This record gives sequence, structure tokens and C-alpha cells, in this order.
Amino acid sequence: MPQAYFVTGTDTEIGKTTIAAGLLHAARLAGLSTAAAKPVASGCAQTSEGLRNEDALALLGQCTLALDYTEVNPFAFAPAIAPHLAAREAAVELSVARLQPAVQQVLARGADFTLVEGAGGWRVPLAGRETLADLAVALDLPVILVVGVRLGCINHAVLSAEAIARDGLRLAGWVANIVDPQTSRLEENLATLVERLPAPCLGRVPRLASAVPHAVASYLQLPMLSL
Repeated sequence: MPQAYFVTGTDTEIGKTTIAAGLLHAARLAGLSTAAAKPVASGCAQTSEGLRNEDALALLGQCTLALDYTEVNPFAFAPAIAPHLAAREAAVELSVARLQPAVQQVLARGADFTLVEGAGGWRVPLAGRETLADLAVALDLPVILVVGVRLGCINHAVLSAEAIARDGLRLAGWVANIVDPQTSRLEENLATLVERLPAPCLGRVPRLASAVPHAVASYLQLPMLSL
């Protein structure tokens, strides 16, 4: 049966795409078909084919289904700023009503393993009072939380997990992505995360010299196989 998950993080720049691409690669190694969506991305580069986002391209590179770039990333903006601000500057309405159908088209492709990656953390704003959390709720997807392990990560992780539960979604698992290997009392912090997060840890990814998907995948397990 096809499995799909929404990937969020404890903050921005904590390796959501690195982990998502690694999970997709792990799924491919397990013989599963894969697909992905990053419905909104800012910080895109202008190319001959239009705006392209590095993270969305990384996800597309791990999809076994033949997807066009615009299917993976339907809303792309050039400024490297919060998506709702970039959309406002481009006079684009960034709402759940517009994002949801685009993501559902990817989900409808029926890949064995599909990831929908958000932007930043759980409460990243969209239009009006909506957030990307509302998109995850509308899609009714279980959530994978990428925890950027550094000073303060326990608070961010626990608050994110509480918000996910409050919104009525299941936390399917979390990944410890060690963005700061010099974090004081690293092992104790990781043990505390294991104790306090109400879902299995899907992997502990060290700071890698080259965080390519096949290297990251070796540290991960798929959520469907962790239950």
C-alpha cells in the first residue's frame, strides 16, 4: 500500500532536504517506487527553464516516477526570504486551497513511498492566517520531524511534536540530524530526545563531509519499517 509522509523541521536550515533525499534513496534501495513534492520554495535560481530550487531538484533526483519539475515544486520564488513574503512580492496567493491540489496530483501517482517537504518549521506562514501546518492537515499525512541537533534543539523538537499532535496528525518518526557536532553533552541531548519525543527515531545522521543521498541513507530507516 502506498505510504506518504509530510516532512517538517525544528527550524530552517537544519537539513530537511538532506534527510528527505536520504529517505527517498533508502526507499529506492528497498525496491520501492518514489515520488516527492516541495510545494513552495523560495531562494530559487533563474534558469533557461524558469525558476529552479536546489532542494526541489535534490528531491526530484530521488524520484523513480517520471515527474516534471513543476509537479514537484509548483510555487517557486527567487528571493531567499520567508515564502509568504516572497509570494506577496510576486502577487501570488499562497493558500492551502492552491497548494493542496498540486500536491494531491503527486500523491495520486501512487508511488510506494512519497514525501511532501515543507519549508522551514511547522508554523511557516502562508496567506492570511494559514500555515504550512494547515496544508499537512488538509492532506492528512503522518509527519516526519527532522531535528537539527544543536543547542536548543530539545525545546524546539518537543514544541514541534506537541504542535503536530495538537493539529491532529501522527508523528510517524523523527531524525536526529547533527548540524553542530560540537554540541555540548551531545549524547545526553540525544537520549533526552529519545525519552521525550512520542515516536521512533528513524536515524542519527552525523555531520558528513559530503551529505549525498546514498551516504545519508545508510544512517536511516524507513518509517514504514520501524513500526
